[in-house]
Amino acid sequence: MVVAQQVYQKAQVVERKDYAEDLWSIRIRPEEPLIFRPGQYATLGMWEGRKIVERPYSIVSSPLEDEIEFFFELVPQGGLTPRLKETEVGETVVMRRQAKGLFAFDGKTGHAQHFMVGTVTGIAPYVSMVRTLAREKSSNRPPGFRVVILHSASRSHEFAYREEMEALSKESKWLTYIPTISRPWEDPSWEGEVGRAEDVLRKFLDNLKLGTSNTTVYLCGHPQMIVNVQGILERRGFGKEQIRQELYWVPKNDEK
Repeated sequence: MVVAQQVYQKAQVVERKDYAEDLWSIRIRPEEPLIFRPGQYATLGMWEGRKIVERPYSIVSSPLEDEIEFFFELVPQGGLTPRLKETEVGETVVMRRQAKGLFAFDGKTGHAQHFMVGTVTGIAPYVSMVRTLAREKSSNRPPGFRVVILHSASRSHEFAYREEMEALSKESKWLTYIPTISRPWEDPSWEGEVGRAEDVLRKFLDNLKLGTSNTTVYLCGHPQMIVNVQGILERRGFGKEQIRQELYWVPKNDEK
């Protein structure tokens, strides 16, 4: 128990939002502040008997916020999300005291353009990055600084942060948010982009002039999307050092 107290801290759920039957977010208030960089993840858990069942999740909130936000997609047979789905405001979860991860905004390359591609909950680290950029002074940014987010989902109700990103895009000249759906026949009112991320990627690389000389690319979410997009980028001449990746799970052999 002493070891658990050293590694974990309690965190109270202070807010919850449900976007679909299998998509929701929570905000938690930990006992002590969590130090992290935008794009990193924290490990959440719940007690199951005498052990803690835990999983890592990308942090949605900015380090400049007082609470920690997470965005979940239900894994029906998963070890933790079915329990987190039942968690209500006022209840308590546990969280490791240290955030981890190398998937962070890279402002050291000198690149003015940052192209962020994600699927459904893969938007989480980008929201953290964008919220932080929106609150920071822009004086140190290179000329022509721009962030482009390409967010892919099956249907439009899966874009949990669409309103926030679109509002910020209107306020900030440096941000472009592009949602695209892959199942328009299930979403007849949708009038935006259609296709998987890898289907529309080339269009925006060309139209927005996201070239190899001035662009860092970030890929987060479904592993097959990451494999497909990385292949497109490498054939375009992007070096591996220009591509950041965050896989949300390791595919089984039959998924590769």
